[in-house]
Parts: sequence; structure tokens; C-alpha cells
Amino acid sequence: MAGHSKWANIQHRKGRQDKIRSKLFSRLSKEITVAAKMGMPDPEMNPRLRLAVQNAKSLSMPKDNIERAIKKAVAGEGDDYEEIRYEGFGPMGVGIIVEVLTDNRNRSASDVRLTFSKNGGNLGETGAVSFSFDRVGQITYGTDKVSEDEMMEAAVEAGAEDVASDDDGHEIFTAGDELMDVAKSLEEKLGDAASTKLIWKPHNLIEVTGNKVGSLMKLMNALEDLDDVQNIYANFDISDADMEQFAE
Repeated sequence: MAGHSKWANIQHRKGRQDKIRSKLFSRLSKEITVAAKMGMPDPEMNPRLRLAVQNAKSLSMPKDNIERAIKKAVAGEGDDYEEIRYEGFGPMGVGIIVEVLTDNRNRSASDVRLTFSKNGGNLGETGAVSFSFDRVGQITYGTDKVSEDEMMEAAVEAGAEDVASDDDGHEIFTAGDELMDVAKSLEEKLGDAASTKLIWKPHNLIEVTGNKVGSLMKLMNALEDLDDVQNIYANFDISDADMEQFAE
């Protein structure tokens, strides 16, 4: 699992767990509230909300937090949230897509732009990076759930487009509009997935080595720490050894 997935896994092993967990729950709550505002506050009647709740549960978010986030939407909170996508470049021309949910467009734009410029990157125009990515569905399972061969067989039968497996787990990719159908089919055979979401998948990866790895990790971490940021996607490929060394 190259790029963002590998980087995220390393971060969890490197001791940022508490900070990441707090930020993760905040993001999940915001997504649940926004999803509930955009449709029915009932996950069974609202596909986006169902997906948000499913992901929250898979990441061990307490039931009370989930219910509180839905109640915020019912109470009229979250009306001002706006979804914005920023695109920029990091060291060695790595393409980075940053998705935010914000109630202050000017603040978010300023924070993202400043973070890029202070960490060896630069913010580009909309479309400058996303043209080299595809918007697809991604479903992940741990290696403890199923073997590589079993995963491949189940994914093909469910109608998935591609499967990638390594020691960290299995990634199943689907067409964006088929995500929920494939996820439901896999759930019936394999149980709950570790995550189910729409992502930006790069067409090709840029190999980053040496000191540039540290520069890129600094930028990625700084973007990750911004309050309005929901998701980050990038098209880098870094060896396990370099990732372990620099992802402090």
C-alpha cells in the first residue's frame, strides 16, 4: 500500500496515536453531522450518512459520539460547513489533494496555502493535481480477516475492479458509484470492513528518497494537523526503510 496509506500506517506505529485519535474522532463527527444535514438523519435512508457511521464504528468511535453528531444535524448545527478541495505540490513534484470541511473558507485557504509554502510545497489551481488521480471506492480488510487468495476471490465475485494486498492488509478498489454495493457483498461474506470510503487514487507514483522523504513527511504532518482538513491524498512512493526513518 504505497502513498498515503503507508504513511498513515507508519504514523500510527510512531507514537502519534493519541493526537491522531482525537483528530480522527473530530473529523468523523464533522462528516456525520454534514452527511445527516444533506439527507435524512437515518443511516438506513441516507447512503452518505450510513457510510460515515460505518467508518466511525470500524474505527472504534463510541456510540454516544456518533449519536451526538447526528443530533447536531437535527438541531440545525453544521449548516455553515462547506466542502472544499485544495490541490498542490510537495518536494520532488509530489501531487497532494487536501479535502476540507470548513465554516470559514478564507481561514482554510490561508492555512492550507501557508502550510504548503512553509514546508517546501506550493498550492496549485483546482485541477492541477486531481487530473492524475481517479475518484474511486476503497474498502480495506486486515490480514487477520482473510487470506490474499480468499480476498481476491471474494472481491472478484463482489464486482470490485482491483485488489492490492501486503503485510498491512487488503485494499479493494471499486468504481465510485458501485462502492456501497461491493461493500455490502463483501460484508456478507467477510464481515465488517476496516474502512469503506471514496478516495483519490493516483494513476502513477513518484519515488521519493533520501532527505526529501523528511521534507515530504513534514509537509504531510503539518497538513494533517490543520483543524479543517478531513482527508489528504498523495502520489508518493517511499521505501519502508526511508519511511520508518523519517516519519517521526
